[in-house]
Amino acid sequence: MTVKIAFIGAGSTIFMKNIVGDALHYDALKSAEFALMDIDTKRLEESELVAKKLIEAMDAPATVTATTDRACALDGADFVVTAFQIGGYKPSTIIDFEIPKQYGLRQTIADTLGVGGIMRGLRTVPHLWAVAEDMARLCPDALMLQYVNPMAINTWALAKRYPHLNQVGLCHSVQNTVEEIAHDLDLPKDEIRHRVAGINHVAFFLKLEHQGQSLYPRLMEGYRGGRLPKAPLLMPRCPNKVRYEVMDHLGYFCTESSEHLAEYVPWFIKEGREDLIETFGIPLDEYPTRCIEQAEGWTSQAADFRTPEKVEVKKSHEFAAEIMNAVITDTPTTITGNLPNRGQLPQLPMGAAVETPTLIDANGPQPTLIDDIPPQLVALMRSQINVHELTVRALLEENPEHLYHAAYMDPHTAAELDLRQIRSLVTDLLAAHGDMVPAWAQRRQAA
Repeated sequence: MTVKIAFIGAGSTIFMKNIVGDALHYDALKSAEFALMDIDTKRLEESELVAKKLIEAMDAPATVTATTDRACALDGADFVVTAFQIGGYKPSTIIDFEIPKQYGLRQTIADTLGVGGIMRGLRTVPHLWAVAEDMARLCPDALMLQYVNPMAINTWALAKRYPHLNQVGLCHSVQNTVEEIAHDLDLPKDEIRHRVAGINHVAFFLKLEHQGQSLYPRLMEGYRGGRLPKAPLLMPRCPNKVRYEVMDHLGYFCTESSEHLAEYVPWFIKEGREDLIETFGIPLDEYPTRCIEQAEGWTSQAADFRTPEKVEVKKSHEFAAEIMNAVITDTPTTITGNLPNRGQLPQLPMGAAVETPTLIDANGPQPTLIDDIPPQLVALMRSQINVHELTVRALLEENPEHLYHAAYMDPHTAAELDLRQIRSLVTDLLAAHGDMVPAWAQRRQAA
């Protein structure tokens, strides 16, 4: 049987390249049909070219189709990988950064929490629902591998509207963080053992060990002694001090990067406190800068793929291909997955999207029960879940008031702005996005 793998948002060429390249390393996936779908025909053509070059380099019997028709890509799929950004860098990302700055609200990434995360969820969830609707009709048994931010909002909203959808939300924050910790402590990353639980981007390493010994004493001593963190490994503009500072006060290391975490909490980005920005090396406006750099970098990479020379196919640390192989071959593997909370994290609200170690085999994703998250971490996670829940409620009930409520409850936004400022900011964001957000979201009520 030929395995069909559909990519919705295949114009995310670098990401698509990683997943296709990874899949070709598995015997069970070498003859797969990769169905690439995107609305951007230029990026789609580039992705098709890259995928074919990868297949050629691996001498695999896999095939590639490219289409702008989502239904065509999904028809008969076994796996559906979603990786799209509604609204793109222009205009939506620019709107999400520039309008809040007019109110004195500064951000770093703006794709998961805060007003930027709320707006991205509002733009994204209806499109994920449309994919899920098509899947119910065209490939009801397929597993959705959901890589779109805001991960927690998306996963929760998908589960509420399509409870029978076979899905798992995926991120690479745990893998990246293990690599960074290994770098800071001069350890082989494959020798670090860990146990993670929480919500996407605000999960914590409850266990972090090397050869049976906790690494926390070394991390604490290194930070307090000024030896850690070392020069950044993955993000040159961000010295990674935010996560170490949070660990110093809460006792545990966060799985997401410092540039992300800085805008999820009320402690680091404050008007009139440039000393905090400097001390902790917080890269304001990091995501727009990264978008520009990635676009420029891809231009040269795309040219390289048009040459006749074979390309090198390296395996990435993304989970997608590992999951697909585990399902097809019934070979158990453990990944970090985002799923609706059905009791696997009893300290957090039922239904919320939570992130835990997750067993994958022919039965699909099976999350691990973890019931010993320290209370200070639970409290921090709940402050994030409040925003997730209100955004999901707004989408499900088509109630614009809950968008305002979500922004009121966001820790960073509330630390900087008063209620009237927040309401005015959200109104301005909705107006600026126009028809990129659902029509019901424009029904603004008087303050």
